Amino acid sequence: MSHIFQRDDHSSNHLLSNLPVEDYARLVPHLRVVKFALGDVVGQGARDFGFAYFPTTCVVSLVCDMEDGATAEVALAGNDGVLGTSLFLEGHATTNRAIVGIAGEALRMEARVLRDHFMRGGAFQRVLLRYTGTLINQISLTAACNRKHTLEKRLCRWLLLIRDRVSSDELIMTQEFIANMLGGRRETVTVAAGRLQDAGLIHYTRGHLRIVDRKRLEETVCECYKAVSSECNCLLTSNTEKYVSVCAKPRVELA
Repeated sequence: MSHIFQRDDHSSNHLLSNLPVEDYARLVPHLRVVKFALGDVVGQGARDFGFAYFPTTCVVSLVCDMEDGATAEVALAGNDGVLGTSLFLEGHATTNRAIVGIAGEALRMEARVLRDHFMRGGAFQRVLLRYTGTLINQISLTAACNRKHTLEKRLCRWLLLIRDRVSSDELIMTQEFIANMLGGRRETVTVAAGRLQDAGLIHYTRGHLRIVDRKRLEETVCECYKAVSSECNCLLTSNTEKYVSVCAKPRVELA
């Protein structure tokens, strides 16, 4: 089942909006807007990515599953990125899953189309390769952060990274989901969130989390947040040619 209608914010994925007009125009006929709900699994390893996804309003966690059932997030992808880098890097299946942490929409493109346009070179290829480098750095920093920093600081980093990719301080998520993403127990997440709430940085109740004081949250977070956000900012400002306007717009389909 699909719903087709016109959208005005079809360039809200920053990787696409950084493309020159003519490059983006070639991609538009192959883009479809899909909707994701909280907890949806976008891909189960590289072999199940028949499509690439450019998030616009949703935020997706790349999660590594361990044999004992434990999980941990290794990276976030939102309107700054793309899901399915293995499609153009021709990689093999991974142990990662892509789970929707913030419900919303993404632009979907068939894998073969992505590969075809990537192999043409030019601006699209450069943008995707730069993003891949940024993603690798984010994964490395996340691994170091999970090893060296307290759950409270990691929670601050995670919340700020999500907030950078959405347009609201109101976040809908459970403590169980947060614990799975941060690789901790629900009880320890409760304690960490309670400390941040007592300090007046966040407010959490019944699956709704609100960032109350972003400035102080940034003062509390570890250095990993600034490192990751700086990488993303460099990626988004590295291309001086911006998308301006294209008449054709993606269609909407339910995922």
